[in-house]
Amino acid sequence: MDIRALAPEDLGADYDLMVRAFGPRDQAEFLRRSRPAVRQGRVLGIYDGDRLVASARYHLFDQWWHGRAVPMGGVAGVAVAPEERGRGVGRRLAYALLDFMDGLPISALYPATAPVYRSVGYEHAGAQHFVTVPAEALRTLDAGPVKVRRVGPDDAADVAAMLRRLHADARDRGPIDRGEDFFHDLLDRDDIFGYLAEDGLLIYGWSADGQELSVQRCAAGSPETARALWALVGSGSSIARSVRACVAPDDPMFWLLRDRSTEDVHRVSWMLRVLDAPAAVAARGFPAGLSAEVPLTITDEARPGNTGAWRLSVDGGRGTLTRTDGAPDALRLSARSLAALYAGVPLTRLRRSGLAEGDASTDAILDAAFGGAPYMLDYF
Repeated sequence: MDIRALAPEDLGADYDLMVRAFGPRDQAEFLRRSRPAVRQGRVLGIYDGDRLVASARYHLFDQWWHGRAVPMGGVAGVAVAPEERGRGVGRRLAYALLDFMDGLPISALYPATAPVYRSVGYEHAGAQHFVTVPAEALRTLDAGPVKVRRVGPDDAADVAAMLRRLHADARDRGPIDRGEDFFHDLLDRDDIFGYLAEDGLLIYGWSADGQELSVQRCAAGSPETARALWALVGSGSSIARSVRACVAPDDPMFWLLRDRSTEDVHRVSWMLRVLDAPAAVAARGFPAGLSAEVPLTITDEARPGNTGAWRLSVDGGRGTLTRTDGAPDALRLSARSLAALYAGVPLTRLRRSGLAEGDASTDAILDAAFGGAPYMLDYF
């Protein structure tokens, strides 16, 4: 079998793979979205002779890590022909993707089957968090004097810029920047409503059955704006009984509600992979008040450039990873545990799950450097 970038003339075969793997979809829309990715060399295929038997693509995103945007390859559309499954084709494709994304510091994906991706160094990192709350609970929030304006597709640049500002200021971990084109298409829909405030953004719409409101984005830089935007959503409570929102696990909305007891929360897990350890550390943000140096030993069979003894230095909100001769009994990490640590999983959890070994004296320092609650607001 041959592994190579998908040729434009194979898009029809790729569409057939997608339908067999994920079910019916609009062919014209699939081709419209796929052609740019193929032209840019971001779709990988496995061929048996001239026959396409598997494919995958990656998106070019920025992902926020402690307030800094890190270039990330978002893997999606991993499909294997049904008659080729169970023969190791999926693992070969996942492995080849790592080299295919060479030059990017990190990669993320939503797994259909975690074992395949774990076998090439991905690990669970965070989730999309969907919470359902009574619409009436949001209606009672005090909107105050905050001014908002409607936005549409022509405001996509302002919307994208607002989100970047809010993610950076909040030192967020995990959300991705999908760019202006994404918001242009989203805000061009008749069933989606967008609003901007001086320091906030709201994008929401009705569910397909008209019984529930669905919030894609609600972010604000002040409590006054947060109340105003959530109250705007809640103003639909005369029709909608509930609101389903994709939010951070510690979104301020939870503290704005007057009464909380139980909440309906749904999580969709995503995985992370560090492709280039020094570049990933250099691109990421760290707590500004932390200054530390920690020896590490990394083992990464799929990306040997990550393997070896390193010194992690953190100072002034920046980090570096420098090669060393090694340190006795330094913290030992695999590709999987490195990904989990990068995402903020505490060392105690990694040790108790068998993903970290060696010196524990610097665990608290590493938890302070990387710790947090990563989340995404987008599925891809």
